Amino acid sequence: MSKIIFDSGISLDGFFAGDNRGPNNPMGGVSEKIHKWVLNQKAFWEYLGIEGGKEDNFEGQLIRDVNARTGAFIMGKRMFEEGEVSWPEDLYKADVYVLTHEKREPWVQKGSTTFYFINDGIENALEKAKQSAKGKDIRIQGGANTIQQFLNAGLVDEFFIHIAPVFLGSGFRLFDGIDKDKYELQIAEVIPSDLTTHIRYKLIKK
Repeated sequence: MSKIIFDSGISLDGFFAGDNRGPNNPMGGVSEKIHKWVLNQKAFWEYLGIEGGKEDNFEGQLIRDVNARTGAFIMGKRMFEEGEVSWPEDLYKADVYVLTHEKREPWVQKGSTTFYFINDGIENALEKAKQSAKGKDIRIQGGANTIQQFLNAGLVDEFFIHIAPVFLGSGFRLFDGIDKDKYELQIAEVIPSDLTTHIRYKLIKK
């Protein structure tokens, strides 16, 4: 049965992205600070179909594991617009549902990635994603506001955060505006490394 998950990097002071985000400045220019551990792993570049990375260790397996369990993605319009201009063809290798007010025909890429543009809310996007996922998990890719919407609707089963040892000071916090009474949180796993701390949480709706 599909779970609804997210898997996100944040700074030590809780920021998912920096200021002044846009297509010419994805994530506010902080990707290398937050996601240094990912960029260091060959598994990440393999997924993109590009040669790169210096390491292939247990953190590479974390990347492979979450990719293997994901059957569909949901993301917000801002994240899509930041990536559309630069993402390689067939990046996601699954159906991607974009939350937007824009009416647009599906964008079918070479391979197995198709972007669908959803105009009627997160519940409809989730139902369509479940059909696409065929029993695999649905990953709420981002940005922070989209993840917050799913959390506050009580729809998330599990998340994995990767806390980088860096302070950003400003930007978009991942957990701003969260309903603190929605869930009981259980720490399922803690994995330290040189570049980040990986923490997996299970969520039980109250």
